[in-house]
Amino acid sequence: MYIEQAYKGLSDSWRYSIGIFGILVVWQVLAAIPLLAALALKDGGISAMMSGDIGAMSTVLGSNTFLFYMLLTFAIALLSIFVFAKFLHKQSITSLTTSRKKIDWKRIIFSFLLWALISVIFIFLDIYLSPEGYEFNFNLVPFLTLAVVAILMIPLQTSMEEYFMRGYMMQGLGIIAKNRWFPLIFTSLLFGLLHILNPEVEKLGYGILIFYIGTGFFLGIITLMDDGLELALGFHAANNLTAALLVTADWTAFQTNSLYRDISDPVLGWDVLVPVFIVFPILLYLFSKKYGWTNWKEKLTGKVLTEEEFMEQYKEEVV
Repeated sequence: MYIEQAYKGLSDSWRYSIGIFGILVVWQVLAAIPLLAALALKDGGISAMMSGDIGAMSTVLGSNTFLFYMLLTFAIALLSIFVFAKFLHKQSITSLTTSRKKIDWKRIIFSFLLWALISVIFIFLDIYLSPEGYEFNFNLVPFLTLAVVAILMIPLQTSMEEYFMRGYMMQGLGIIAKNRWFPLIFTSLLFGLLHILNPEVEKLGYGILIFYIGTGFFLGIITLMDDGLELALGFHAANNLTAALLVTADWTAFQTNSLYRDISDPVLGWDVLVPVFIVFPILLYLFSKKYGWTNWKEKLTGKVLTEEEFMEQYKEEVV
């Protein structure tokens, strides 16, 4: 009963309205100040900032420095989520994360390693099948700097997105709507549509949103079925970290000193459809077998308990 964990704090709808608005202000305004200040202090930084061109801003600051400041906005926003949960909702980080008595780090690590392995296989398979589309881009010092920044900061970026979408909003919308299907659909669509300004969309077209929205549904499903964010946290961190370290391109959101550079003409292909319609269903099956998931319909579309029903059941479990 992951959504019902919100009842362990103060779950009034007005609190979620204030919290969501406040987190967005911190994320999109306050957390961007360090990045904007860094750009303003560099020659050409203001014009790059005004253009909104990620490539131009990355060139002005240097790719690793720009990546750090960009990821810092998510780290600050993540902190704001915990602050709002603690002081506005009186809710613990544990109950925001999982329905278990404590956060299951083994689940996070398993999901991370599994998707990291699959991602590496897909990336190097594509390099093997289309070597003309890739350029070896390894430079020791820039790559090591990237590795430090990515390993430290990307998990914070992905955790912010998970705690905001599949955590704070999933619980809040579920409590308000009193069902599970609405927060699942809403957060999945929102997760996909928030990527609409990514440079990948401009290059590949709106069809790439199939991947983003499909990924949102996958992450939402594993959160509800597993009664916690742990699997989603591990998966999302692995996805972004392997992408940042292994392959970059001039038209992607992450432009890094990665191991390879994609120099091919970008097209919407199997790499978008296969994960969503083949790999994700297989992963759902594997997770369901490993963690004993049952009652899919109820967990994904059923009713959310009232606070009185949950507290009565919670008291019985504690006793």
